[in-house]
Amino acid sequence: MGTYGTEASAGRKAGLWPPVAANLGLGIPAIVPLYLARWLLTEYLPMDCRSVADLAKPDLVNCGYHTLDHAPIVMLALAVTGLFGLAAVVVIDIVLPLRHGLRLSWWLGAAVLIPVPFLLALALS
Repeated sequence: MGTYGTEASAGRKAGLWPPVAANLGLGIPAIVPLYLARWLLTEYLPMDCRSVADLAKPDLVNCGYHTLDHAPIVMLALAVTGLFGLAAVVVIDIVLPLRHGLRLSWWLGAAVLIPVPFLLALALS
């Protein structure tokens, strides 16, 4: 009876809704690194050139100056936002449930919902 009304007992009774809501909430700022990763995979990697000097080669077809110009900035932004997102996932899905005595498996299982807001935005665009 000593734990009645505490955060730990309330979290155990709440079920799956807090992990689902928290991970869907984490998915909203995760849109930024997921978009940057998608840009690198769809715009930068398929290009035939890797430097500005390659632009002068006549046999290259899929080569764009703007993509080459933006690639380092996108990579840096992806690294920074990705690290912040990963830190948020570790804190929310591992540290807080362990600290409050909640089921870690529910929180880690709900982490698969993080890309849902990005996929929904991608489908709607």
